Amino acid sequence: MPRGIPNAKRDETGMRYTMFNVPLAFNPKHASSTYLKSESQTLWARNTQKKGKGPQTEEAASPDQRRGSQVIVIHPGSRYLRIGRASDVNPVAVPCVVARRAKGPFAVPERVRLVSYPRTQEEAEKEGAMQQDDPFNAKLANITVSLRDRMRFYKLRVTPNATKIASTFNEQFKPERIAEHNDYQTEWIDGSCPDDILVGEKALRIVDSITTNYIIKWPIYSSNFNTRDYSSLQVILSDLQALISITLEEKFGIGPLDRKNYSVVLVIPDFYDRAYVRELAGLLLVELGFKQLCAQQESLAATYGAGISNACVVDIGSTKTSIACVDEGLVLPDTRMTLNMGGDDITEFLYVLLCRIKFPYREINLNQAYDWNVMEDLKARLCTLADSDVALNLYDFNVRRPGKLTEKYGLRAYDEIILSPMCLFEPRVIEFDKKRANFHPFGQGVTEEIITHQGDHVTNAMIISTQHLMPAPASAAEPTLSPPPLPVDSVPDASSPVKPEVDGQPMDIDPTHPAPSQTETASDAPIEVIDVEDEGKPAVNVQPQVPPLTAPPHATASTAYNGGYDIDIYFEASKLPMDVAIFNSARAAGGDEKIRKYLQAVLVIGGTALIPGMAHALESRLQAIATPLVPNMEKVQIIPPPKEVDPRVLAWKGAAVLGKMDSVSELWVSPTDWDTLGMRALKERCFYL
Repeated sequence: MPRGIPNAKRDETGMRYTMFNVPLAFNPKHASSTYLKSESQTLWARNTQKKGKGPQTEEAASPDQRRGSQVIVIHPGSRYLRIGRASDVNPVAVPCVVARRAKGPFAVPERVRLVSYPRTQEEAEKEGAMQQDDPFNAKLANITVSLRDRMRFYKLRVTPNATKIASTFNEQFKPERIAEHNDYQTEWIDGSCPDDILVGEKALRIVDSITTNYIIKWPIYSSNFNTRDYSSLQVILSDLQALISITLEEKFGIGPLDRKNYSVVLVIPDFYDRAYVRELAGLLLVELGFKQLCAQQESLAATYGAGISNACVVDIGSTKTSIACVDEGLVLPDTRMTLNMGGDDITEFLYVLLCRIKFPYREINLNQAYDWNVMEDLKARLCTLADSDVALNLYDFNVRRPGKLTEKYGLRAYDEIILSPMCLFEPRVIEFDKKRANFHPFGQGVTEEIITHQGDHVTNAMIISTQHLMPAPASAAEPTLSPPPLPVDSVPDASSPVKPEVDGQPMDIDPTHPAPSQTETASDAPIEVIDVEDEGKPAVNVQPQVPPLTAPPHATASTAYNGGYDIDIYFEASKLPMDVAIFNSARAAGGDEKIRKYLQAVLVIGGTALIPGMAHALESRLQAIATPLVPNMEKVQIIPPPKEVDPRVLAWKGAAVLGKMDSVSELWVSPTDWDTLGMRALKERCFYL
């Protein structure tokens, strides 16, 4: 190039044929304005200054009040809504049910079966005479064999002919009627009730919804709204508003005009739906008119209530089981899992098992609230996971029905009391496909300038749990979204000094597969199996098998689910046994050190945690999974709740602790903030949105 001619520079402005020059970037050093350069000029600071200049609240005006008396803690759930002041020792547990008087005829929705049922004679005839084996009997036989192996391992005696003895006794038993003056009377609600809306216990005391013309619905299901029974989101929010406002007025004397002086701490699920959080926050701040709101996740609240900073929190509710690892005051997003089973499955499985031994109360109908309460009472008193409690014992229970005298029944049961809660570890009897049927989405497209991440739909723990169902990657260049499986060579041999507390059954060691005899679900095809000999000495038998890489029948290659996967990862991961899901949640936290850290601090909360023997049953199963796969794995430890604290209210008590802390002042969202920013207001105040 001749001298004097400058090098031609590449035109990157896209305006080659114009005389327009792109201005240079502004130099902030030359700025003389201080707008939004300090924390005091943000919207939050200005709102705080307005609060300080406003009228003084009752809490500040009366220093003699207990700390937290102006804070309401609300923990909604599928069966109960726990609500109370942060200064209270325990919350008020209100059944989360609403009954509204119908203006015209209506149809009662059919109850969804939660577990498999034995086939009736008509069903067997329809399927043909060639198929003699009942699928339910095969599933039950596998669980029974698992129990017998455990009892044999722990040197426990098995009673022969126990089922026949119990059936003979129950079939011949005649109930005893109790006179009215010897029993307390339940105030049943009939069609003469003047109230159009009944909530909580009153809704459960309705004689018959058809004759009284009341529509009874449960607005919350699992960790979201109950869209199966409701056709409109506004009706769900209206029922929740009536439930909260009536409870506050009847139980605490807080009327509509007093709510503006109270703050609310809302406990939300770990794996939450943003539409669910948005609608609840708008309900509390706008419709109910509370002063300010703070949202907190269940697992983090549970660690506050237990007084620990690191734990793997397992919340066994009525319709779902949520698992998440908490690290120093923060829920690790990749460790969150939700299992589609809970205490209601145990109740219904117990009902099915008792009917097989001629349950003496033959008129039982689980669609009626009073009959469901009978099974709930039996579950609370009978069910156990302690193998030594299995015996041919005699129990009694009372049945109270409207318009009839109380009847006292006697019942003999054997292993039904332990088989029913074992469905959490052997979920093959649960009808997962039926449980998710007829749900429809509400509130889709909740963005409000919040970026949607992959973890909003699926987590790393769920991906680990469904690796064997995923199709082979199209190319090796695709990024790996989950850690590689743990090495198989870490399995100890028969001479290993490690002697874990294993079951007396072929135990599953690979965390994605429960048992070799299970049906084809998301948790099949074991890789290693631990066999326990009759002498009580564990012997290891490695049986390598290739896990299936095909999708389940309902998922095809053309189907794209949330996260861009070919299978429904959330649904497939929700069918895992509870012990396998806990181990996969700890795996998603990191390496071997993290797994040891969280498996030595497992916090079990929820009503099902009250089942006797739950800690030992979970420890033994987790130990059998973790010992061969995790180097230097010590004893798995289940952390009990604090002394004299009900595990059902532990999350509520943790949220109450947060509501009384001084640091919560940085987390409040006021109605003005919500009106201005919407969900972005919660994102600014919370770490997890």
